[in-house]
Amino acid sequence: MMVYLLRAHAKRKERVSSSVFVEKGQDVRLDVQEYMTVKENLKRLNRFKWMFNTSDNVVTYIHEIETQVTRKYQGRAEFIEGNFSLLLKNLTEGDGGCYTAAVSGEKNKDIAKYQISVQERVEPPVLTVDFNSTINAICNVTVTCRGQNTSVTSSCNSRTCSQVGGESRGAETSTVPLLSVYVAGGSIICNHSNQVSWANNTMEIKTICVSKSGPEWEDHYTVMILVIIIIIIIVGLGGTAVICWLKRSKSGKEDIMNTDYATVGIQAGGEEQVSPGPTSPTIYSMVGLPQPQPVNHQPLPEDIPMTMPGSLYAVVGKKTSKQ
Repeated sequence: MMVYLLRAHAKRKERVSSSVFVEKGQDVRLDVQEYMTVKENLKRLNRFKWMFNTSDNVVTYIHEIETQVTRKYQGRAEFIEGNFSLLLKNLTEGDGGCYTAAVSGEKNKDIAKYQISVQERVEPPVLTVDFNSTINAICNVTVTCRGQNTSVTSSCNSRTCSQVGGESRGAETSTVPLLSVYVAGGSIICNHSNQVSWANNTMEIKTICVSKSGPEWEDHYTVMILVIIIIIIIVGLGGTAVICWLKRSKSGKEDIMNTDYATVGIQAGGEEQVSPGPTSPTIYSMVGLPQPQPVNHQPLPEDIPMTMPGSLYAVVGKKTSKQ
């Protein structure tokens, strides 16, 4: 059984009460520090009592006569005669309040006071990642820690956390559960606690950054690779198109030159012979050498064909004409 005793300071002259926090369903024992004095003086005193909220009797003890537990507390409260302690069992929220030990005789005197608070065990907190970013290789994470009826939002890195939002956290002496977020051992820890129990939830900062930033980085890398591939394809297609265009342009020029300078044959006997060349006649394909005229009706000597040297113009053949 875990019980936290916190001393409360009172400014008045009456006996100071002690704060006791008890987990719901647990037992607690309330002791009397001055029980020896009570024992020595009890013979001439009438009664010793434990009371709840100053008016509800829990136990009444008459020295060497009887111990009476009020019916309401039978089975739930036990009086220990040796040191006048009170054992309260299986506490519920309704058992929280002020318990006073007092002796009564000619004058009533308070011997001990306890202020009991009954609390439930806290549930494990829920830790969620709201946002994360990596700047200069430092991972910054914004997390929200949620507990029972309260939450805290904190900004954390690998060294520290600072609260940036959420409800006010409970104080150590408060009945409100305490939420705290901090960094330890490379992990973000959300601690949820009250005065009788605690629970936490942790997340590794490295895991958060890898899981959140990794896919995003991989997407950027994939896009970059695709862009490079597309650029290479475009450049390759463009280069191929330019090469094809240059080849076609050069081939067109050669066709034009061959057309302009086609081989022309020499006409003979009224027939034209043209060397193989382009099908369309050119300015030179229609030209023939002038035919010599006979002198004094004498036959002309037969000319021997002469081969002309190659030139820019087509070779012109001769045909002999016989009279």
